[in-house]
Amino acid sequence: MATEASRWNWLKATPQGLYCEPGDFFIDPLTPAARAIITHGHSDHARAGNGAVLATKETLAIMRQRFGETAVISPQALGYGETLRLGEVRVTLHPAGHILGSAQVALDYRGRRIVISGDYKRRPDPTCQPFEPQPCDVFVTEATFGLPVFRHPPDRDEIDKLLHSLRLFAERAHLIGVYPLGKCQRVILLLRHQGYEEPIYLHGGLQAACTLYEQLGIALGPLLPVIGASRDELRGKIVLAPPSAAAEPWARRLPDPVVAQASGWMRVRQRARQRGVELPLVISDHADWDELVATIEEIKPGEIWITHGAEEALVRQASLMGYEARALALSGFEDED
Repeated sequence: MATEASRWNWLKATPQGLYCEPGDFFIDPLTPAARAIITHGHSDHARAGNGAVLATKETLAIMRQRFGETAVISPQALGYGETLRLGEVRVTLHPAGHILGSAQVALDYRGRRIVISGDYKRRPDPTCQPFEPQPCDVFVTEATFGLPVFRHPPDRDEIDKLLHSLRLFAERAHLIGVYPLGKCQRVILLLRHQGYEEPIYLHGGLQAACTLYEQLGIALGPLLPVIGASRDELRGKIVLAPPSAAAEPWARRLPDPVVAQASGWMRVRQRARQRGVELPLVISDHADWDELVATIEEIKPGEIWITHGAEEALVRQASLMGYEARALALSGFEDED
């Protein structure tokens, strides 16, 4: 039994995060580390203060924008499918389909392979490359929506619901709460792909990330700032803002806004009511329950390690499916809101 356990003791769950001993680096460390691999640019995975940082070029660009040019002392970009040796470990990054630049981290060491998926989703997203399943001995998966109640509807249905409301309440602005990085740009392009060509108005807190996406090659169409627009100009328009903006004095400039929010958590009606959301849009950047289960079945790893989210439910499900599974119980990783 000790021999079996020792197969994987080169990757350890520590209070600082996942640590790869033979490579001497952390993956998405919770506190500054001398060497780190960062899966994507969200602030619960990418933090300032690390020394040498390995990530995709898009994630490094996001980190520079969010934390400043000097936030990473020694950055190194690695493209999808490229391999780099760190110590005794071969490191390869693969698309995770979460946001622009998001990556799974594949670690090969002494004939064994562990894949750390970071955050991921399985449905198409026009703002980033799709998730690519990787064969491995151990698959480390998130479980943000790791309960059977979370089954996300098709994105198109949710955008249709928004466009129908826009036609129905033509005199009202539609204020949509979106996470600034990833969700904002995805909602914009989902609207564009369903024929909405009007300018979309942005809260100031979203403009920098949208500009960066466009600099990185993701065209978003006409965008305008809310500041400077009259109430009449905003009638019948779509306004995107951080989720908290609807409760701020800023929102008073909008004409009788229909308050919406795009999040996987909008599946929970009580949460939508608590936040004063009139139009919940179930649009998530994470895999839902069925997608988590299907991903495990597709990859068929020897073991499954589960982190941040409804860990125990997915551990039980994976065990019922015949897989060896355990919860890592890492703290510090939040949901998409």
